[in-house]
Amino acid sequence: MEAKPENGVEYSFWDFKGQADYVDSWFLMSTPYLPLLIIVMYLLFVLKIGPEFMRDREPMKLRNVLVAYNAFQVMVSSYLVYLSFDGMIRFGVFHRICLFENEEIRKEALSSSYWFLLAKVTELVDTVFFVLRKKQNQVTFLHVYHHTLTMVVSWLMVKYGKTDDLIFLGGANSFVHVVMYAYYGLSVFPGIAKYLWWKKYLTKLQLIQFVAIIVHLLLNSFISKCPPSKLVIAMVFFNATLFLYLFSDFYVKAYMKSRRDKNNSSLGKDVLNGSLNRKHIMNGNTSKKIN
Repeated sequence: MEAKPENGVEYSFWDFKGQADYVDSWFLMSTPYLPLLIIVMYLLFVLKIGPEFMRDREPMKLRNVLVAYNAFQVMVSSYLVYLSFDGMIRFGVFHRICLFENEEIRKEALSSSYWFLLAKVTELVDTVFFVLRKKQNQVTFLHVYHHTLTMVVSWLMVKYGKTDDLIFLGGANSFVHVVMYAYYGLSVFPGIAKYLWWKKYLTKLQLIQFVAIIVHLLLNSFISKCPPSKLVIAMVFFNATLFLYLFSDFYVKAYMKSRRDKNNSSLGKDVLNGSLNRKHIMNGNTSKKIN
């Protein structure tokens, strides 16, 4: 497979040259080997090495580490939201012009997308903390798949995706993460955790995010003069749709089913109490008659 960079020089696809020469000089961007190595090490640790290491050990507390980590993620996500909203205010949420034809704007958009990619790399540590705290039940398929694929898709879009769609996608995702990491950071403190009533709304926010990303992607593919490639559209649409299904399934099982079970349990208790009360009354009346 042959492709042409902007300087017109032909090269093999296996040279891993990106759409813009300067991107190839950035950390992690010259070849896919180091990103793939990070992902392989991540999967090995959270699925095998980590659980085996912690098997006979007490869960690590990590309270101060978690506070610092979540505060860091809130700041990073807030900065990414700022970059995204700044871009959308200046160029619009949907734009007919091809922003990447302007080299200055293109560098700015790719730089913002690159910072988003680096944030996805640091977020892999979420799962590492789950393992070290022996919360292996939270290392679900949804969690691991989400973290892995988000990093892979972000890398491909920075390297090869000649599109500005990451401006909106990155902003939507980072906004959710501001709220999410703020929740996780506050939940470390037992005195505050009991007042955090809005956990289930995080999943709703995730669902809204995926719907918004799908709608934006499809509309922009028709409106923009430089729409995303078919590969990017297929990749983002598939993953956003899959995440929409998985998060919906999680929401139903975690909140709607538990609430239904709780209501059924309460109803059962009411019926039982009612039966006991009736039995008590009948016994009382019988005793009266005997006396």
